[in-house]
Amino acid sequence: MTGTARLPKPVMILAGAAAMMSIGMGMRQSLGLFLPPVTQDLALKAADFTFAVAVQNIAWGLSQAPVGAIADKWGLRPAMLAGGVIYILGMLVMLMAGGWAALTVSGGLIGIALSCTASSLAMTASARAVSPERRSQILGLVGACASLGTLLIAPSLQFLLARWDWHVGLVFFILLAVAMLPAAFMAGAVDRMPRPNEKRATMREVLGTAFRSRRYLVMTCAYFVCGLQLIFLTTHLPNYLAICGQDPMLSATALATIGGVNIFGSWFAGWLGGRYPKYILLGLLYLSRSCVLALYFMTPPTPTSTIVFAAAMGMLWLGVIPLVSGFVAELFGTRYMATILGISFVIHQMGSVLGAWGGGLIFDAFGSYDRAWQIGVLVGAAAGTAQILFGGPARPRMDSQPVLATG
Repeated sequence: MTGTARLPKPVMILAGAAAMMSIGMGMRQSLGLFLPPVTQDLALKAADFTFAVAVQNIAWGLSQAPVGAIADKWGLRPAMLAGGVIYILGMLVMLMAGGWAALTVSGGLIGIALSCTASSLAMTASARAVSPERRSQILGLVGACASLGTLLIAPSLQFLLARWDWHVGLVFFILLAVAMLPAAFMAGAVDRMPRPNEKRATMREVLGTAFRSRRYLVMTCAYFVCGLQLIFLTTHLPNYLAICGQDPMLSATALATIGGVNIFGSWFAGWLGGRYPKYILLGLLYLSRSCVLALYFMTPPTPTSTIVFAAAMGMLWLGVIPLVSGFVAELFGTRYMATILGISFVIHQMGSVLGAWGGGLIFDAFGSYDRAWQIGVLVGAAAGTAQILFGGPARPRMDSQPVLATG
């Protein structure tokens, strides 16, 4: 009877985490749709808008580890609820923006909000809610549900932008941010769940262990390419298609296709992560993304090639989240998972900054995105190769003796 009474609690936690992450990530990945109307209305350059996106990603990266530490110590629910409120404030500032300065402030607030509501804390809540045996598959399932945000939000936003002023789209985003609050409250119920018996360690000991782990450091450095490639696409794909003469709705359809296909892609990545080495899967994912990017940008875009490209990227999109989250939980447990994920996320966001702002600078300098996508392909290929070659366990020496794990 006790087990039956507790059964709804993990389901509620997972549903809240998926809904919160779906809305937060869906809005974040659709912000690029604002680039053409906002820059035209406010007489800004592409680099001005993408600088605000870069600040968003810097704030997200720098605040993720402190937010994770706060959540690990004081609870996930307060951190996630605070993130929902900050998200609302960030959208209100953008709504009232009259130039690049206000957009930059908005970007910083949204970045802090994403630290509280997006992948790291949502995945930590999900990982703590289930047993280790089911963890990888459940993380993939939550990531799959979270992809619904991009599937639904991108075309809805473009529908509004095609008919009304961009401020109407921002009112829509503010309402979505308000809807994150009950989802965060539901996911925060994980704070009341009993924790599994894990070896007690101080934060300093856990961080020291992480920084001495070659597997973690390789994974963290390769995580850079995830931020670079994804933010480059979500920020610049709408503008790229516009200068190529494509219908503005095509970019929204492409983003929606990415989100729709990623529902299966994230689940599949989590399923594979429960059966095969996660470091190899991550390396193959980065290599596959680079191949798909190269094939798409080598020829002028068409509606057909864009949708095929979006479907292929959807299979490779957020599948990295359950793999990285599961890898960290596998190496270090879940006690300080939010903090350790936050540290690796700093490197991820360095890639995001380069993908967003760097892409805008390259476009303003050369009038095309050729150099930008070429850099993305080369960096992705290098990261994927390094992840496969150096991200696994050390090979035992012939004369070594087995060491018993403690704790």
